[in-house]
Order: sequence, then structure tokens, then C-alpha cells
Amino acid sequence: MYILLVSIVLFLTIFFKFVYSNIWVPWRIQIHFGKQGITGPPDRPIIGNATDIRHLYIEANAKAIPLSHDIVYRVLPYIHRWSLEYGKMFVYWFGSKPRLAITDPVMIKEVLMNTGGPFRKVGFTPVSKLLFGEGLVGLEDEQWVVHRRIANQAFTIERVKGWLPEIALNVNNVLEKWEEMKGGMEEFELDVHKQLRLMTVDVISRTAFGSNFEEGKRIFNLQEQQMHHFLQAVSSVYIPGYRFLPTKTNRERNRLENETRASIKALVEREKNNKEKENSTNLLSLLLSSYKNQNGEIETLGVEEVVNECKTFYFAGMETSANLLTWALLLLAEHQEWQDRAREEVINVCGHKTPPAADNLTELKLVGMIVNETLRLYPPAVMMMRRTTKRLTLGKVDVPEDTQLQLSIVAIHHDKELWGEDASSFNPMRFSEPRKHLASFLPFGLGPRICVGQHLALIEAKVALAMIIQRFSFMVSPTYTHAPMMFVSLNPQFGVQLLVRSLWN
Repeated sequence: MYILLVSIVLFLTIFFKFVYSNIWVPWRIQIHFGKQGITGPPDRPIIGNATDIRHLYIEANAKAIPLSHDIVYRVLPYIHRWSLEYGKMFVYWFGSKPRLAITDPVMIKEVLMNTGGPFRKVGFTPVSKLLFGEGLVGLEDEQWVVHRRIANQAFTIERVKGWLPEIALNVNNVLEKWEEMKGGMEEFELDVHKQLRLMTVDVISRTAFGSNFEEGKRIFNLQEQQMHHFLQAVSSVYIPGYRFLPTKTNRERNRLENETRASIKALVEREKNNKEKENSTNLLSLLLSSYKNQNGEIETLGVEEVVNECKTFYFAGMETSANLLTWALLLLAEHQEWQDRAREEVINVCGHKTPPAADNLTELKLVGMIVNETLRLYPPAVMMMRRTTKRLTLGKVDVPEDTQLQLSIVAIHHDKELWGEDASSFNPMRFSEPRKHLASFLPFGLGPRICVGQHLALIEAKVALAMIIQRFSFMVSPTYTHAPMMFVSLNPQFGVQLLVRSLWN
């Protein structure tokens, strides 16, 4: 009888906890937001709107779109559809967690500029953090502060400019291969996305690992395989304990993680034992260096911490640069007048075949505006997530504790109220004037957690774009299918096929 009573009590406890978390709390929060005029799609117990989101993505990715830069409805289909139905601000559910979708720049600035109080990162699950959630992207509090200070030392503008020769060397190697691929043809078709991914892997491998860049390229291949598991993890509601089951996916995920960490750790140990380490300027060496903080105390990262940061920088750096350059070339191929103007600027500043250097990079003003306009239309990250640690007022909205905030970057970048009626058109000159609002342009985030590698991404993009248009001209191939999609960052689903012509035979 005693065991029966305990079992009944245990069952009722679990049942009431389930009802409270999955029915009562969501219902109460929906009522709370509804009183403020904020609604959204109906919640489903346990799964929330996760299934709806998945179906909308499948539907959006099943068909291409015309060559238009109005891409929100394909890249974030649920944000597009639900904002039309419920308004720019609405609430939806991921599992039992409420998510408040926000596109108001004033509110977004308030969230991102807050230096550490009520707005925090949404944590990675144990599965999703394997790709880069254990580095700066996922850290919080004092641990983040220490890592960020050391990373800032590694990514100063002077350090990044010191990598210019390596960047130019890798770009030139790729362009020489393009000349070989051309053969005797006047023009040839090229999937520039595939080619630019290979180029940026080389760049990040050399800047991160120096003379060990070939081993670095192998590590990237492991990371790329892990990416597919990461996407599966972030798009599904996490089930505690499931990662320990001996499924094929779990075994493969663990193998990739162990092999990646072992390979990076071997490079870390090799760098630590490098007798010329003091003169080394690669990222790995800089992350292993000791720095003094504002109190004069020495700060260093441990081996495991360096491994985590290498995973983060290696993958995020490659993805951002490759996709930025891909979309920039597509835009210039579509808009020949801008391609001609940019080429004229590069030749005036650098000559016909000389790559940009540290002392003339700032003179490439139009190229810089083209890069920014590309980042506006095709931002690498289409959204950011934050969560509230207490009940607060954001703008005029009373937001409950533990509400997740979805900041939709791609929607802000295409907002006609912020950018005008031509918000989805390519017009680099819009960056010749100051922006109306600080939070209207967020390709690398904003505030204390702005991307630490943005200098490298922007300089690499300007150098590579300048060198490419010095030597080649581009047109959009008839075989190109326009299908931007979110795949960790904003990727072309079927590549980007351009017709390439060499300018100097």
C-alpha cells in the first residue's frame, strides 16, 4: 500500500508539473501579451510552434524565387507570414518557451547595448553547442569577459592588417586557378560560392594556424560535417538525455567532436613548443599569449579554452567571408554599372594587378560601400536571440521573466520604414550618408558582444573583392537559380553560377 501511495503521489507530482509548465504557464503568458495587443500563432503543448516553423521552412526551400533581393519570405518564412497575420511584434513558442519577435530598432538597441543585466544569451543545448557554443559565442559573465579581452588583443585592426599579405597570397592562388580553368575560352561558367569557400578556408587556415595551415584545412572539413548535426539540433526541441543514446547520429557527432578537438589540441601543443613563438602572429599564437588586464593581472587561456575559440573563429570566419563575397559578386554581376565603377576605383587606387595594401585600403570607399550594401541585403546571420532574466519593460511592452527575444536582422535590413521604398534594391550609395538609426544595420551585431572578428571579415572582403574585379568581369549565368537559405549563415541553396571573363589575357 505504501509503495502504491508513493507511486500515485509521484505520478501526480509529475503530471501537475507537466500541466503547469506546458499548459498553465503558456496560457497565462499568452493572456499577458494579449492584454498588450500582442498575439501570435496558437501554442501546442510540449512542441509549441516548432513543427509549424519546420513545415514553413520546407515549403519555402522547396522552390526558388525570382532574382530579387526581397528575401525575407524565403529566409525567415515564419517571421514573414506571422508578422503579416499578427503584426511586426508577435509571440510564438519553441517548446514551452515564449519567443517575442522584435524588429523595432529602438528596442533592439536597448537589448544589445545593455552590458550585462536583464538580457542574456539564449544558451546552447549540449548538442548544439558542439559546433561553436563553447567559445565566445556561447560564454557569459566573467568567463566571457576574459576571453573577449584576449580575443580583442588578437583581432586589433593593426594585427588584421598584418595578415594582408597572407590574404592577398591566397586570393591570388585562387585567381591563378581560375585562369587555368578558363583555358582558351573567352568566358566560362563558375560556381563562385564553391570557389570562394575554398579560398576563405585557405585564408582562415593561414591566419589561424600559420605554417600548419594544411592541417587546419582538415580540421575545417571535420567542422563542416559537424555543421549538419548542429542544424538538426537547433531546429528541434531538445530532449534531455537523448544525446547519450547509441544512435548512429550520436555516434557520428561524438566521433567528429573528438577528432576535431584532438587535431586542434595537437596544433596548440605544437605552437606552445614553437621556439619562434614570440615572433609568430598567427591567431593560435596570439590566443596562447599572456596579456595584462586593467588591474595589471596576467590573463591566459588554457589549452581547452584555446581549442574552443579556434573552433568558433575557424568556422564562423570562413562562413561569414565566403558568403559575403559570394553575394557581393552576384550583386555586381547583376548590376554591371556598379561593377564597372568599383573596378575603376580599384585600378585608380591600386593599379591593374597590384593587390590593396594597408596604406591604401581606406581609399577603396566605393568597394567598402558595396560590401556594406551586400551585408545589408544578405546579412550572414539573419537573426539573434536573447532572453530576459527578470520581468522588465522593453519599449512600452511588459515582458515576463525568461522570455526569449528574437531580433530579426534580415527583416530590419529590408524594412521600408528604415531604408525607404527601395529597401530591397541594391544601392551602395545609401552608405554614403549616416544611418537614421544605429540598430538599423546589424551584420555583426551591436554593443559589447559585437563580432570580435568583424575587422578580419571586412578587410578580407575588400581585398578579395578588389583583386577579383581587377582581373575578371562577371555576368549572371542563365543556369543560376536564386535560392537564399539559412544554413548556419545565409547561403545560396544551389550555389551561385556566374559567367566569368578574364580582363587581362
